[in-house]
Amino acid sequence: MITSVLPVSRPPERTTADASATAWALAARGGDPHAAEHFVRALHGDVLRYVAFLSGDPQSADDLTQDTFLRALDSLPGFEGRASARTWLLSIARRAVADSFRRAAVRPRLADMHDWQLAMERSQPRDLPGFDDGIALLDLLEMLSDQRREAFVLTQLVGLPYDEAARFLGCPVGTVRSRVSRARATLERLLREAELHAVQAA
Repeated sequence: MITSVLPVSRPPERTTADASATAWALAARGGDPHAAEHFVRALHGDVLRYVAFLSGDPQSADDLTQDTFLRALDSLPGFEGRASARTWLLSIARRAVADSFRRAAVRPRLADMHDWQLAMERSQPRDLPGFDDGIALLDLLEMLSDQRREAFVLTQLVGLPYDEAARFLGCPVGTVRSRVSRARATLERLLREAELHAVQAA
């Protein structure tokens, strides 16, 4: 059912997990490979979700996630733990996505086929668990403004607490709550319209 793609609102209280990830990052800063491995494992899923929705390209998400962690591990000696490791890592992920957009903008696009779009569609993976839901949510998120989409992804998909998302985005907590609320209202309206259209078509 289409409505399953919209995440259920949940309180994103993850202070224990954040404290653990931050402790692993601080330990890894000193060159402990065991701590570095735990740091990556603790935050890999959050980074993967964030870059997938921020970039709008699930197929490049693994590469962007790997790039994020490579940058983070190189920068660990400068990490002092003033913000949580997750917030610090997501800011690196945001830069990695922005850099990928810049590279794509200047890269020449060559195709030896007349219908390159059809070729791309045929090469997309299918029949993966949750694939259709993920694509549906990506399509819906594309209809939101950039600010609302990022606030929604950070709090509802990545699970960042509202106050931490506010610090990350550089705006008041009330602004984040408002953006998420409006994003959710828009997504719910779009889902209702899509369901109505599906029923009428049937």
